[in-house]
Amino acid sequence: MRPLTSELKPYLPRPELLAPAGSLDAFAAALAAGADAIYCGFGSFNARRKATNFTDEQFGSACRAAHVAGARVYVTVNIVIKDEEMAQALELIRRASELGADAFIIQDWGLFAELRRYMPWAEIHISTQANIHDARATRWCRLQGAERVTLSRELSVPEIAQIAKTGVELEVFAHGSICFSYSGVCLLSSFACAGRSANRGMCAQPCRLPYELVDEHGHVLTAPGRDRALCPRDTNTSTMLNELLQAGAHALKLEGRMKAPDYVYAVVDVYRKQLDDYMAAIEPSAEEAAARARKLKRSFNRDFTHEYQHGRSGDEMMSYERSNNRGQEVGTVLDCKPVKFEGRLHRDDKRRRLARVLISLTEPIGRSDLLELRHDDEQDQFLAVSSPVDARAGERVWLQIPRAVAVGARVRVIRSQAAFDEVDAALKQTVWRRRKVAVYVSAEQGRPLRIRLSCVDNAALTVECTGAEVEPARTRAVTREELIEHVGRMGTSLFEAISFDVVLDEGVGMSFSALHKLRATACAELEKIILADVDARIEQARTTLLLTSDDFYTDSEIVVGELRGVGARPAAKDHSESKASLSGEQRVRVQTFGAQQALPPVEHAVPELCAQVFDHASLARARAAGIERVYMPVDALLDEGYTPARAAAEGIIPVLDEVSRASDLARLDPWVQTAQPVAVGTISELVLCQERGAHAELRSCIPLHNRSAAAFLAGAGAVSAWLSPELTLTELERWATSTPLIMGMMVIGRARVMTSEHCMLMAANRCIDDCERCTLRRKRLSLKNIDGKLMPVTTDIHGRSKMYAPTLTDITPQLDKLVRAGITRFMVDLTMLSEAEQEQALAQACAAKRALNAGQKPGRRIAGASAGCLFVGVD
Repeated sequence: MRPLTSELKPYLPRPELLAPAGSLDAFAAALAAGADAIYCGFGSFNARRKATNFTDEQFGSACRAAHVAGARVYVTVNIVIKDEEMAQALELIRRASELGADAFIIQDWGLFAELRRYMPWAEIHISTQANIHDARATRWCRLQGAERVTLSRELSVPEIAQIAKTGVELEVFAHGSICFSYSGVCLLSSFACAGRSANRGMCAQPCRLPYELVDEHGHVLTAPGRDRALCPRDTNTSTMLNELLQAGAHALKLEGRMKAPDYVYAVVDVYRKQLDDYMAAIEPSAEEAAARARKLKRSFNRDFTHEYQHGRSGDEMMSYERSNNRGQEVGTVLDCKPVKFEGRLHRDDKRRRLARVLISLTEPIGRSDLLELRHDDEQDQFLAVSSPVDARAGERVWLQIPRAVAVGARVRVIRSQAAFDEVDAALKQTVWRRRKVAVYVSAEQGRPLRIRLSCVDNAALTVECTGAEVEPARTRAVTREELIEHVGRMGTSLFEAISFDVVLDEGVGMSFSALHKLRATACAELEKIILADVDARIEQARTTLLLTSDDFYTDSEIVVGELRGVGARPAAKDHSESKASLSGEQRVRVQTFGAQQALPPVEHAVPELCAQVFDHASLARARAAGIERVYMPVDALLDEGYTPARAAAEGIIPVLDEVSRASDLARLDPWVQTAQPVAVGTISELVLCQERGAHAELRSCIPLHNRSAAAFLAGAGAVSAWLSPELTLTELERWATSTPLIMGMMVIGRARVMTSEHCMLMAANRCIDDCERCTLRRKRLSLKNIDGKLMPVTTDIHGRSKMYAPTLTDITPQLDKLVRAGITRFMVDLTMLSEAEQEQALAQACAAKRALNAGQKPGRRIAGASAGCLFVGVD
């Protein structure tokens, strides 16, 4: 890691080390190890709903400890919010604010809008789940009121630097597990794992499982050792912090809210040291650098990568062979011998299988480290044993193991006892982290005794307390060393004295108990000063008015909630008393966000059949079937020789990608034309539509799960929306008619469940580094999962892959119900369908439309198709 140069140092803000906490112990570990900020879940509205999360009491005390130590606390509310949950989500945020949360990490645009409306003082960070990856979208987020944007993991350092020029505070991923798909657009868990949605915090991580790449004839194309085609390694940027920080990253995010405290402590500790050395322009010694690298490797990892940061996404970023913890390789098995027993053994005695192995060490091991022994030829067979000794690199050690292993097996440390001992010692401390203070003591005869405490990291946080007048010594004069010793005994306080400035007259004396009391008073006063801003915000949260779920979406003249105090329960349904008691300052208008934006619900048009096509042949089939609106992806339009003008003249609506990085804009932006419809897949493209006066149709990868999101994005320029296939009919019936947008839904097709920067076809190990000439890309390919389900995959000319649902969705039998729910555009997506399947899908949709027009019930679903999530929904 190159240290920070003196020329750059004054111009860079102090970076924030942002650590995860999925439990109170993990929070304590992060704080003890030196995190500047900690992000955690609180309640059920977060992307790690399976984490332990926090009770109110735990969260409040953790926040206070963090604030006194100089750290901030962020609450993740980074999932889509169902319409009926909006009031509950807002109440959770209000309660977290009341307990001390500093900021909230948000994915859902409806929640973002309502939070800006009801709690404009709340600090909002845009989650990586919102799929922000260019300067245009980042700037727009800031203009809407976001304080920070968490960028997509896939961005390179030059892209981060370009976005940083906007002046918006940026958070980037620095360490830990990464998703294979672009976050926020992945539906694989929903469609392959019985409705466990990543957008709802219940991802089952199907990307970590084995898959086979197969062609249309069922031939397996997966190369040996590449079974986990969707499993990336973990990010590790510890040796390239200079690049990230000089690019303009403000916060370095460490992933791991599902990780144990020992992992959190170890990773935070390493990055803390790396950052401190960097900011001080210190180059760590080779021995120290090796120790830090060893510590990271002995924390959970799938091997490390920083390919994305360097603008690459090839094989080097993948963990094809295994998806579990690799630990650190520390040696090799040189010999293996069975253990012989004298005397008689029962035939089932396990001792007859015991063996002794000789291992040669390339790295040190410690007593009680958990060692894994695994041979490359037997990846699925391994064993784990605890080390009985401490041993240095270069030594040979005999171990007793439960059964024999092959000579040549690799030995790894997969759990470090030293890491457990280190975090255990930290958690046993009465104070997780003490704030460093500079101490000034003045003991001048005839003047009051004075103690001044100043926080080393922020000199503005200073307090001075005075005691009794200093008198001449009656017996023995106090010495400078004694003053330092007694004032420096911070005891159970939250502070640590690291420097002393003492003014002491000769021959004076004093009571040490009085000195202790004055020091305790100074510590208490300093704590008050540190928490003053936080306490003011907490008081603001306590007096915030919110609505209950039953009354949230109303047009009442005054609020139908009650003024909440500390620990108060949500308002009761009968609000007559609270209405009467509201003061003038508390009386507010309560309307939907859409009404505030003067965007009343539209008079929806007659239902239309639409089709997404991908070439001239599929376009001709759709036209022949009588489809009214036709959509085609930009790449397909370019392949077929279309220009924006020609597409508009022929009534073809361009479909823009769900990824619009800086390198994509020259290809995508020309298709946004004034007064012309265009289907947009990112916020960046929506912003461009508003600038150019285009008619933006939101694709389903910009999820709308509530009327607030629909109204907010309508205010941002959207005129219609294609809704997420994760929505149920019941959810649609609740709110789809109450929005200013024309609503559409895919009724036949295969849902796109994943978009990845890494080419899934690399599982075949036949990459020629030329996507345009790749013959494999032109085949009909699928990934087959462990249940035998086939999920079609494609890779575009840019090397970006997409995966589609294993079964066809057909909800045409519910067309009448969808119309009553407010859906008036029905999409037949011909993508990934054969010619025969296209004809069948078009015929099915047209028949359902005719039945609808005739007031008849639509026919049955296509054989083998499913209703997707329309009835079962997602968690």
